[in-house]
Amino acid sequence: MDVFEVVEARKSIRSYQDTPIPREKIERILEAGRLAPSAVNREPWHFIAVTDKEKRKALSKGLYAKFVAHAPLVIVVCGNKKASADWYAIDAALALENMVLTAVGEGFGTCCVGSFNESDVKELLKVPDDYEALVMLTVGYPKEKLDLSNKLLRLVRTRKLLSEVASEEEFGKPFLPKNAVDP
Repeated sequence: MDVFEVVEARKSIRSYQDTPIPREKIERILEAGRLAPSAVNREPWHFIAVTDKEKRKALSKGLYAKFVAHAPLVIVVCGNKKASADWYAIDAALALENMVLTAVGEGFGTCCVGSFNESDVKELLKVPDDYEALVMLTVGYPKEKLDLSNKLLRLVRTRKLLSEVASEEEFGKPFLPKNAVDP
């Protein structure tokens, strides 16, 4: 797949097969995060790869994070507030997206999870005070589910048109794709 095909294929996966991810694939995903750009090349991130079943279960305590326990890999993305006070979160987000796209390109499903208690996560994973636990990324082989309600929901929910989210030259002047019919 080329990069745009990976972007089109990416969707949030919350149901995973009980199959471990090979270490070399984990390394490749983490390496993609490491290679992300950052302001002044500070690289204010740290990634914690969690495969331990009990730790994954502990990370799944958030209201919308129950599925985290069943993902064979959870990557906790942390940002160093001291290294780059103004940009650590944006830089970490760039690294996160590199990991998401690499994982999808490798055939895995992913989901970004923000439903967690940061202090609990930091205590569990021994994250230092100058780092913020920003997001968890679940990674695994997608489980095929016959979930009719989920399929119906996907039919009803549509993506906004490009002209609704992008402007040309100034805010409010819709960017209209060439040869596109846009209402």
